[in-house]
Amino acid sequence: MPDRSESDSRNLLRRLRDTLATQGGGQDRLDHITHLIADSMGTQVCSIYLFRDPETLELCATEGLKPESVHQTRMRLGEGLVGRVARTGTPINTGDAPSEPGFRYMPETGEEIYSSFLGVPIQRVGEKLGVLVVQSKQARSFSEDEVYGLEVVAMVLAEMTELGAFVGDNNNGIGAAHRFPVMFRGSTGQEGAAEGRVWLHEPRVVVTNPVGDDPETEMARLTRAIEALRDQINEMLEGSAAMDKDHRQVLETYRMLANSRGWMRRMGEDIERGLSAESAVEKEQSTARARLEQSPDPYLRERLNDLDDLSNRLLRILTGQGSDTGAELPEDPVLVARNIGPAELLEYGRALKGVVLEEGSVGSHAAIVARALSIPLVIHASRITTEALNGDQILVDGDQGIAHLRPEENVAKAFREKIAMQAEAQKRYSDLRDKPARDRSGIEISLMMNAGLMADLPSLDGSGATGVGLFRTELQFLTRTRVPRRDELAALYARVMDAAGDKRVYFRTLDIGSDKVLPYMKPQEEPNPAMGWRALRVGLDKPGVLSMQLQALLRAANGRPLSVMFPFVATPEEFYRARDALLHQRDREAKLGRPVPKELRIGAMLETPSLGFAPDSFYKACDFISIGGNDLKQFFFAADRENERVRRRYDTLHSSFLTFLERIIARCGATGTVLSFCGEDAGRPVEALTFAALGIRKLSMRPASIGPVKHLIRRSDLGELRAIIQKSRNAGDESVRPAVMSYLASL
Repeated sequence: MPDRSESDSRNLLRRLRDTLATQGGGQDRLDHITHLIADSMGTQVCSIYLFRDPETLELCATEGLKPESVHQTRMRLGEGLVGRVARTGTPINTGDAPSEPGFRYMPETGEEIYSSFLGVPIQRVGEKLGVLVVQSKQARSFSEDEVYGLEVVAMVLAEMTELGAFVGDNNNGIGAAHRFPVMFRGSTGQEGAAEGRVWLHEPRVVVTNPVGDDPETEMARLTRAIEALRDQINEMLEGSAAMDKDHRQVLETYRMLANSRGWMRRMGEDIERGLSAESAVEKEQSTARARLEQSPDPYLRERLNDLDDLSNRLLRILTGQGSDTGAELPEDPVLVARNIGPAELLEYGRALKGVVLEEGSVGSHAAIVARALSIPLVIHASRITTEALNGDQILVDGDQGIAHLRPEENVAKAFREKIAMQAEAQKRYSDLRDKPARDRSGIEISLMMNAGLMADLPSLDGSGATGVGLFRTELQFLTRTRVPRRDELAALYARVMDAAGDKRVYFRTLDIGSDKVLPYMKPQEEPNPAMGWRALRVGLDKPGVLSMQLQALLRAANGRPLSVMFPFVATPEEFYRARDALLHQRDREAKLGRPVPKELRIGAMLETPSLGFAPDSFYKACDFISIGGNDLKQFFFAADRENERVRRRYDTLHSSFLTFLERIIARCGATGTVLSFCGEDAGRPVEALTFAALGIRKLSMRPASIGPVKHLIRRSDLGELRAIIQKSRNAGDESVRPAVMSYLASL
């Protein structure tokens, strides 16, 4: 502010706070605020633009522009100078606005007589709320002091917006935050549908006192809070002896940030301007976030998480709003979070009806646990943590990758009908539990279930599965802060086999790397981790870990039959080395006088196209082969399953992919090698039926899919369907899906 003292700045903020406390509607407050700011800044114009929707800004109040343009002037994000400020999150300061790139003249406002323009974002911790603008006839750039002062004012406006100060009392007003229906379109992490109430994993901090009365008092509060924060970090570091180097580096980064003089100085300046300690922390967090989000450096963008975590810790100390707010888990809770680790998700367990994350991936730890718990999961639901409040009604559509927050009644009604139809179908499927998956011609398909937790095993009998076609052993490694001991793993694997009884369990050895990084394992900076150092490649390079797990499996069997398969085998040589390691450990156990499996089956997961062309000797060496459909499909089509732009582009029932599967079926048939298919597609009834028609006799899927797949197989004739598929391919059809769907319609 031009040559004005900081006490004048504090005076303006107090007047803004008093405006918040006055009676009246939101529009009255907005109008009064623009008048106060224009008067204090000595400008002819002050305007407030707020977001109507994520892409549209609306002029909601002005001092100096034509009053009739209020609620009539709108612009898209990025359009004009105001739209640029909103899009970039950074101020624009110019003495000649019309000459600025992207300038848009809006004649209805009468702004053509004003040359100078200063616009600053109204934002709160990365949440874009609007733009605050001052203009004057005099052609001049505003000083750094004025820009800084207006940013402080914008921070208070952001907090006032969050508190609902500008809620409209007519059709032109701004809607209250956290009150209206919002649909979040993300991606499918785990299929299924659920209705419940929001439970925020990390409840947002609400700043109710954006303006501080006494800078000395606020500075003392901030100093004490930072000291407490530093103590917390030091305590974590003192107890980090058992942590790996990377975890210590994260804590060292926290300590460096917490001891940053620049960070403290900037917050102190905000307090001198009149902000409370809480608002000063949020302003610095918002400013730094806007700056880092624009950086092309991925390392700097990664530091956003460190900054957010540190700032949130400090805010919780200042406000007393800890993660444990005293609120009780609501009935039918749906977890909403930016991201979450597998151990934390497992702590919630089956109490959750669904999970919605802002981040995550289809192969992330959370997705693996959600599948194990059969919980619908939506990922990439951008900004849901800033919109949702504890207790909000929410609908989770994992099939479509959509979350409806505070849905309208007609949406909720349609969604409940969908859930009811699914529940009714599951009741019908339960009648098939003890019946074989046998088609009309008498061909029987073995339907097995995927698992990864002891909690999965009760589903073995209830689902009608004939066994566990894939037991993911990495979950026991992912949910711990250290490498599990051999005896711990042996006890767990023994319980799994006890629970399965006489049904076979196929244990997959540790499949880590790519998007499954152990908490105590140094992440590998790889340009393409899905094709990098992962799964069996890690096991062969770290034989100690592989040997320990193989010993645990052998001891868990305690003389019983054991089936072990190795993941991500790319060449026969890799399989031979892994098989030799297992046989060596078996012989070693025998020499030590311990019981060895009376039957040991050793197999490979076929997840790379290279194995489709391996020599016959490889197929003869394998007791069984399991097609890992998720990886095989992405490598076959060169389409990253984590990339939403391409992962849905290629159909599993594409003729070329089915031709490749037939090659594998024929080779396994010639060598007498047992063949199965596991992956998401195995649990999709149409795809599963097609695989069975091609000749795959074992399918492994999530327990909830067994009923629908069995129902479809029992209605079909696999020989008839095979002939229809072949006819479609002979006709040159790119995908056989239309032909298969036509056959099913005829049933």
